[in-house]
Amino acid sequence: MNPEQRREFFTRLRALNPAPKTELEYHSPFELLVAVVLSAQATDKSVNLATRRLYPVANTPAAILALDVAGLTTYVKHIGLFNAKAKNVIELCRQLLAEHGGEVPTDRAALEALPGVGRKTANVVLNTAFGQPTMAVDTHIFRVSNITGLAPGKTVRAVEDALIKRVPADFLLDAHHWLILHGRYVCKARKPDCKHCVVADLCRHGRKLIAKGTLPAPEPR
Repeated sequence: MNPEQRREFFTRLRALNPAPKTELEYHSPFELLVAVVLSAQATDKSVNLATRRLYPVANTPAAILALDVAGLTTYVKHIGLFNAKAKNVIELCRQLLAEHGGEVPTDRAALEALPGVGRKTANVVLNTAFGQPTMAVDTHIFRVSNITGLAPGKTVRAVEDALIKRVPADFLLDAHHWLILHGRYVCKARKPDCKHCVVADLCRHGRKLIAKGTLPAPEPR
């Protein structure tokens, strides 16, 4: 995509959803951090089911640490990789209390030093909790970026860097959410819903379908 197409791409996504938000449920940076750690290789729905039970009982580093691994496991045992995640969350709480006064740090290096927190998790927290224009590239964003031609790349980091460079500055803060939701509900991995895609005529794959006649040409805007 050229710069004009990229701006139009996000203009249309913003028109559909002016204030996109994560589907993870949280009320503090700490709750978001724990939810994102739990969400690795799991659905937001399964994480929300767990945190709806967990957070009314324990939603601070000290309270979750007091549960210990066994106690926390009772809340997260239906989430994939729950044993490793429970251990990471407990150690994460211990480290937050020991090194950050129980507060979630606002810089990348400190976040990535926490157990269970990688670059993608740090980007989500920095963007969603602290309003920083980061780009957390998950499988949805990686797929959408490549199939559309928005920011092709062979690795997650390559796509992240390309998006940071190419997404217009006034769209960057919310771009992460728009792309995830677009990949989750429209540009799906198994069967992209190109017929109902508002950016199909801007998308590299969509333009091929239009040229073949298998996808109707869009009406003039």
